[in-house]
Amino acid sequence: MKKLIVVLVLVGSVFAACKQKKESVTTKAAEKVAVNVSELNNVDTTASVLTWKGTKPTGAHNGNVMIKDGDLLVENGKVVGGEFVIDMTSIKVLDIPADNEGNGKLLGHLTSADFFDVAKYPTSKFVITNVEDKGDKIHVTGNLTVKDVTKSITIPATVNSDNGVTIFKSEAFMVNRAEFNVKYGSKSFFDNLKDKFIDDNMELSFTVKTKA
Repeated sequence: MKKLIVVLVLVGSVFAACKQKKESVTTKAAEKVAVNVSELNNVDTTASVLTWKGTKPTGAHNGNVMIKDGDLLVENGKVVGGEFVIDMTSIKVLDIPADNEGNGKLLGHLTSADFFDVAKYPTSKFVITNVEDKGDKIHVTGNLTVKDVTKSITIPATVNSDNGVTIFKSEAFMVNRAEFNVKYGSKSFFDNLKDKFIDDNMELSFTVKTKA
């Protein structure tokens, strides 16, 4: 009887984990940008960041990437357009101490040609093409460029303004890195990886703050 209970608990845990697993956002062909905001230069790059999390069978890693420059157009408290340039050379791993050998090894993988190829593609970009008001949050559609691939995605976000400063914060969303030619450890590109693969889905989230 005890064995049966243990089995049922394990099965329930597996189903719960599967149910909670997020799917990657749907990607479409890049859309036309209706509002050009590239001259605003009003994003506080010291307080704006893209966070990331990657998983594999044996665990997970997380970190952040700084926003190199950006523009956020806000009219009457609502986001109308925006462009965030992501400094891929600033990738950091936060779950491993900076002086640990494993930190440098992981950074080496992330910046290599098999992953983000930072030497060739030092920046990524997210350009807002449409914003739909959903009440307590907005659904932001934009062109995400990683390496040499640009695709349209839609992500939920919130916007808060106070004393002339606006904070744009997206909910965590999943992007399938294989769709952007990020190949290292991906089962979409390599066979026989067994348990050495890295999940194609990366969890990302933006926090973008405008200058005072």
